Amino acid sequence: MVNRRLGSTGMEVSALGFGAWGIGGSMWIGAEDDESVAALRRAIELGVTFIDTAAGYGGGHSEELVGRVVRESAGTVRVATKIPPKNMVWPAPAGVRAEDAFPADWVIAQTEGSLARLGLETIDVQQFHVWSDEWVDQGDWLDGIERLKRDGKIRAFGVSINDHQPSNAVELVESGHVDTVQVIYNVFDQSPEDELFPAAEAAGVGVIARVPFDEGSLTGRIRPETEFPDGDFRNRYFAGERKREVWERAQAVATDVRVPVDELAEVALRFCITHPAVSAAIPGMRSVRNVERNVAAVERGPLTEEQVAALRPHRWVRSFYG
Repeated sequence: MVNRRLGSTGMEVSALGFGAWGIGGSMWIGAEDDESVAALRRAIELGVTFIDTAAGYGGGHSEELVGRVVRESAGTVRVATKIPPKNMVWPAPAGVRAEDAFPADWVIAQTEGSLARLGLETIDVQQFHVWSDEWVDQGDWLDGIERLKRDGKIRAFGVSINDHQPSNAVELVESGHVDTVQVIYNVFDQSPEDELFPAAEAAGVGVIARVPFDEGSLTGRIRPETEFPDGDFRNRYFAGERKREVWERAQAVATDVRVPVDELAEVALRFCITHPAVSAAIPGMRSVRNVERNVAAVERGPLTEEQVAALRPHRWVRSFYG
C-alpha cells in the first residue's frame, strides 16, 4: 500500500482510507458488526492506515467499532472523525452563524465524547461535519480547535465540505486555519480540481476524497432493477429514474475507458488517487471482499493520462442528496 503525506500535518496515511459511514448501522442498512470488524481488521492487515468516521455515524456506533479495532492494532493507524453541527443542519446553508453550528464549548465537548467512544487519547484529524466559508472569521470555533491541539486532544483540524460545494472552503484553506479538507471527488464530480485542489496544494492542506463511487453508481452495480433495504438512504438518493440514468452513464464511462462495466469500480477509485492533491480516497467498505478489491485497485496505482482524458467528458455535477 502506497503512503502519502497528509498535507503539512507531518502524518502519512495510506492512499486508500477506510470510510466508516456504512458500518454505523443507520442510513446504510445491512451492516453486521462482526463483518464490519472483520473488514476493518483486514484493511489494516493489508496496509490501510487511515480510517474516517464521525460522531453522527450510527449515533457514535461507528466510532466505537473503529476504536475497538484500532486499539488492538500493533501498528500506527490514523483516525479522523467529525463533529456534527450544534444546530444539526446539513449542509450548512448561507446565513447561518458560526456560533450556531460550532461554538467552542460544543467543539470541545463533542471531541471529548468522540475520544471516549474511540477509547483513544488523541484524535489524529478532528473535522467539522459541515462548513461554510462565511465562518472563517466568525465565532470562537478556532479558539476551541487551538485549545484541543494545545491539550493534545487532536493532532490536526479539518472540515468536511458541503456536498458538491468544493469552492465553499477555498477561503478557509487560504486562511491557514485548516490542516485538511474532505470533499466529494469522483469521475462525475471533478469540480474540486477547479479551485480547491490548487488552493490546497499551495497551502499544504491535505485532501481526503470522499464518495469515490458516487454512492455506488460508479461501481456499475446500480441498475434500473436494483432494490435497497427499507430505511436505506439510497432509496432517496437513487429515487425515480435516477437508477436508470446512472446505469446508462456508468456504461458510457466503461465504454470510453475500455473496461467491462463490472470492473468500473477499480477505474473510479484509481481516478481519485491520480490527482497529486489527494492524500487519501475513502470508499465505504463493509466487507472483507470490498476491502480486498479496493486495496488491489489502489495498489495498481494512478490511471494513465489517456485514461484520465477519456474520463473528462463524463463530468456531471449534480446533487442527489437533496
